Formats: sequence, C-alpha cells, structure tokens
Amino acid sequence: MKVLVAVKRVIDANVKVRVKADGTGVETTNVKMSMNPFDEIGIEEAIRLKEAGKATEVIALSAGVQQCQETLRTALAMGADRGILIQTDAELQPLAVAKLFKAVVEKEQPQLVILGKQAIDDDCNQTGQMLSTLLGWAQGTFASKLEPNGDSLTVTREVDGGLETVALKMPAVITTDLRLNEPRYASLPNIMKAKKKPIETLTPDELGVDVSPRLKTLKVVEPPPRKSGVRVSSVAELVDKLRNEAKVI
Repeated sequence: MKVLVAVKRVIDANVKVRVKADGTGVETTNVKMSMNPFDEIGIEEAIRLKEAGKATEVIALSAGVQQCQETLRTALAMGADRGILIQTDAELQPLAVAKLFKAVVEKEQPQLVILGKQAIDDDCNQTGQMLSTLLGWAQGTFASKLEPNGDSLTVTREVDGGLETVALKMPAVITTDLRLNEPRYASLPNIMKAKKKPIETLTPDELGVDVSPRLKTLKVVEPPPRKSGVRVSSVAELVDKLRNEAKVI
C-alpha cells in the first residue's frame, strides 16, 4: 500500500503572529516556520503503517514556495521515503490545493491519502473533504484511530457526541485529529539520511491546474485586546453584570 501524506509550511505554533503594517496579511519575514502540527500527525501515522508492514512507501507532498523543501526534509527525516513539491509563489487556497493534490494522486496512484484536518494558519478544514470529492474516494475525517484491513479501512472519528466508527473501502482520504498519535522527533542519523532522499519538483502548469485565487483578502486586522476582568462580591452581582453589561443572559 502506497501512502501519500500532505504537509504544509506554516508559522511555528509557538510564534506570536503579527499583522503587517499595511493590513494586507500576516508578517512572515524573519519568522520561524515549521510543519503544520496536524500534518506531523499524518506523517507519523503513515510511518507507523509502514513499520507495521501495512504500507510499502510513504510519500510526503507539499505545495507552495521553494522553502517548502525544508518542510519536506523534516518529513523525510521522520521516515518518509521521498518528497514531492508543487512549487509556486501564488497564493494557494483550499480548492486549488485539492486540485493540485488530485493531479498528483492520479500520477502516483496511492491507496491512502492522509492530510491534517486543518492548517493552523487559516483553519479552513476544507482541503481533505474537497480532495475526496474530486477523486470520488471515501473519506474519514477527524480520525483518532486507523485500522487497515486488506482493501478496507476502519476509522474512529471524533464527533461532538463522542466517537464514531466508520468502515471505508480503499482508496480513501483521511484527515487526522490530535489524538491519533504523538509524532516522533527526527534523530540525527535520520536527519542526515533525509538530505539524500529525493524530492521531485513539479509546477501547477505541469499538472494542468489553474491556481488563481477565487477569494480576495480585503484587510487583515488583529483581534481587539481583551478587557481586564473584575471581581464580584456575590452571585447576584455576577448575574446583574452578565445581564446588563455583557448581555449574555
């Protein structure tokens, strides 16, 4: 079973995000970047499937600027076999990414595609669902457990009411949730080996995909500062403030 895992380059989760002075977007100059945490979980799960003898090859796939190769090298150091970069400087929105991934899937013919449920920069939570629809494949979103069994796959999903278990026929698209696993740290020997692993570079034109944005960002602003809290002396005073000042009851 060949497994394709999408990885995205995002601002590191520990960095405080700053809006550009002109309000056109988020500042990324001289900002630490890293792999999207949900995508790390996807890479870890694919590697575990290979270690268990249920997968034969793990391919890391990314789309974006040339620096995304660094993110792919991280995936290779974790244990992925090879990488594919769809290189473009254009702004990539979820539908365009899904179309690019569809073209790569048709080229590589994997049996399983794993994506993070969302990226921490835009929180769209759309690409996996769009990809499965474009491919006409089964999908298991918000997966907290995967159990491959031949040509089928059992997925435990996290839903509002608890856990839901679904059976899928492969090929399938999976999006990962936090509790699926805990990603490993790349060892120094594997980091050195990752430098020699191949990364194939493609372009949207080579894949025949138009990535022109369909949405236009008008302005980006920081959220208003949070007001300081106040102490209340009684439940009655608390209820009064909630009713008359906060207007939540």
